[in-house]
Amino acid sequence: MAVLACSLGKREINQHFTVRNAKLISLAVVALLLVFHAALRRYGGGDSCDWLLSRGRYLGENVWQPYGCMMHKYKSTEAKTCLADKRVAFVGDSRIRQLFYSFVKIIDPERREDGNKHEDIFFKDERSSVNVDFLWYPEANNSMKERLIAWTYEASVKPDVIILGAATWSIKLHSGSSDTLQQYKSNLTAIAVPLERLAEHGEVYWVLQDPVNEAVLSENRKMITNQQLELYNEAAADVLNSSKYNGKSRVKLLAASRQAAMETITQSDDGLHLPESTRNVGAMVLMNSLCNKILKPIDGSCCQTLPPPNFLQKLSAFFFLGSAIVFAALHVLGNNRHRRPVPPDVESLEEKKPVTAAIPLGPKAPFQALCRMGVIMGYFYLCDRADVFMKEQKFYTHSTFFIPLIYIFVLGVFYSENSKETKLLNREQTDEWKGWMQLVILIYHVSGASAFIPVYMHVRVLVAAYLFQTGYGHFSFFWLKGDFGLYRVCQVLFRLNFLVLVLCVVMDRPYQFYYFVPLVTFWFVIIYGTMAMWPQILQKKANGSGMWHLGVLAKLMGLLLFICFFAFSQRFFESIFSVWPISQLFELNGSIHEWWFRWKLDRFAVIHGMLFAFIYLVLQKCQVLSEGKGETLFPVKITNLLLFLSIFSFITYSIWASSCKTKTECNEMHPYISVVQILAFILIRNIPGYVRSIYSSFFAWFGKISLELFICQYHIWLAADTKGILVLIPGNPSLNIMVSTFIFVCVAHEVSLITNDLAQVVIPKDTMALLRRLGAMALFSLVVLLLTRGNQLSPGA
Repeated sequence: MAVLACSLGKREINQHFTVRNAKLISLAVVALLLVFHAALRRYGGGDSCDWLLSRGRYLGENVWQPYGCMMHKYKSTEAKTCLADKRVAFVGDSRIRQLFYSFVKIIDPERREDGNKHEDIFFKDERSSVNVDFLWYPEANNSMKERLIAWTYEASVKPDVIILGAATWSIKLHSGSSDTLQQYKSNLTAIAVPLERLAEHGEVYWVLQDPVNEAVLSENRKMITNQQLELYNEAAADVLNSSKYNGKSRVKLLAASRQAAMETITQSDDGLHLPESTRNVGAMVLMNSLCNKILKPIDGSCCQTLPPPNFLQKLSAFFFLGSAIVFAALHVLGNNRHRRPVPPDVESLEEKKPVTAAIPLGPKAPFQALCRMGVIMGYFYLCDRADVFMKEQKFYTHSTFFIPLIYIFVLGVFYSENSKETKLLNREQTDEWKGWMQLVILIYHVSGASAFIPVYMHVRVLVAAYLFQTGYGHFSFFWLKGDFGLYRVCQVLFRLNFLVLVLCVVMDRPYQFYYFVPLVTFWFVIIYGTMAMWPQILQKKANGSGMWHLGVLAKLMGLLLFICFFAFSQRFFESIFSVWPISQLFELNGSIHEWWFRWKLDRFAVIHGMLFAFIYLVLQKCQVLSEGKGETLFPVKITNLLLFLSIFSFITYSIWASSCKTKTECNEMHPYISVVQILAFILIRNIPGYVRSIYSSFFAWFGKISLELFICQYHIWLAADTKGILVLIPGNPSLNIMVSTFIFVCVAHEVSLITNDLAQVVIPKDTMALLRRLGAMALFSLVVLLLTRGNQLSPGA
């Protein structure tokens, strides 16, 4: 009864929520979000510099998140590069002195707080010629004004950056009287004039007063109350904002550290001075405000102006626009020849293949597909290359990883169904396997779980399992079908690389940036070469003589030696892949190191998959395995032994991964032991007949678009090239992740359909036509590579 109710419930859900309806909803949501964010930036103060300096929240202990943008954590070398030959001046009281020390420690982490109180302090880095001074001016009075006026006339000593603030001494010395507040306003009004002049050719920041912990203030500071500080902050904001130039004050108000201090002031020793972690927030906010526009770190989106589209990006925009115009023209002319509609599968939300052969695609269909692709690429560009949507940094907690993990596995169980096949690693099961692994990897990326080594190592096994499936799947196809034709090869390469190649142009990123696709493509070519080279050994040939099985093993042994040779010859490996034009495919930031790291980490996974496929297909042919519905693969004793060993290996691996101290240490062992976990999973999933007879249609649906999900996440789910998280709904992280995930999945599914449609057009079955197209594509690719190389070699590029 419960099973029937569950089945009816799933059917009811799927009847009303189809893939087509979901995509229409996502399109409407994107349109509304574009209007919302455009209005927010126009009328709600959309400057990311203002967001950085004024608003934010703690993601966790000591991790500050500015509103709507990402804050880069600057290192000493970066700070010195940014501030080289510049003079920075901190002017104010002991709280400004604290900020001065935190700022200097970014430049020189070894710097000690050894300056005398109530005196000027000077710092200089000889190598980079960075000068950072603290000048003791505890009150906003005539002395401070005279110092500022002197700088306006002394260009040789005028600071490039001035950070100043004061109020607590005025409150303390005059017991918080109202007359003192009026005098403070008057003094600030006089000071604002030279500040505006200094801001014409430099950066000037006024630091708003941080709160105090009144309960622990000493007796001579009891008059410094939060109410008083708020009045002084309001006075400073009113005066400095009123001295505007072209509608905006050049003097910037630093309020973010004040907001951070509201949550941490209780940790203050004396109730007045901030704990070091909070001071560091203010210093890092200042560093981002100063340096992001200069160094342009990818994970520092605050205060950063985005570069205009380059030539190839403009060319791609014109190409998609031209495709849309041609599609519109064909539509108006009434050319409506297209595929026979594909009915949706109500149960699985997957599109069924028609029983009869589909009508060939007409001239309108490819332009329609390109038009859809153009809209999607526009969304990609707006998400991660335009200043439209917001971005936030990742922050890992156990709950952000494990709670979504539990949730998706509950959904996966809810959508369990009987499998059409009961063979080991049948198509439904491999789709399910790819699906749940991809969902785990997505949660791993969005939660920043790479910071937690045990999770990192388990996800590394999942990546190895993908490559294992690559070896298993392609070996099985070539062994059983023997199809080594050019058409099949081009179909596979097109489906693997189409989206990534388009993104390389639209998003201006190198091919190696999307590392998994180069990895899978490389191994497909290796598998093809291994199986196609003489002598071609297929199952039909091997059935005639068992000696051919030794030939296959000899090929696999040769492949293993090839892998080992490259793995232990890094210099030779890098020399091979550094040769132009191959280097254009495998270099990242001018280095082949990332490709070497990715290749070496899972170098044995593919050959493990090939060997497993060979052994399984031979055993299947010899009828050693029992693959009937409900039957266990092996006799009872062997079944129990293998299941025990599999579970034991899982537990042992988890204990080992939890004991790893560094990723480097774990990665050294990973290539040799990941296959044990993969085989353990296969055995647990397939040995019991009842487990092999069911699968999760929920996971299988995601498995069919796993490649698109992996690639699309880079720019429309994550942000800043995977360094951060895309924010569509500001102020509500839970709702934001639900909305962005919904749109992201719809886009990935649509890209999968577009890729399949265009593959039929771009890759013709006629060999001569295919060769002509390959020649044209090779020529076009060479021109693009030459243009790219010319841009890299040109001065100032």
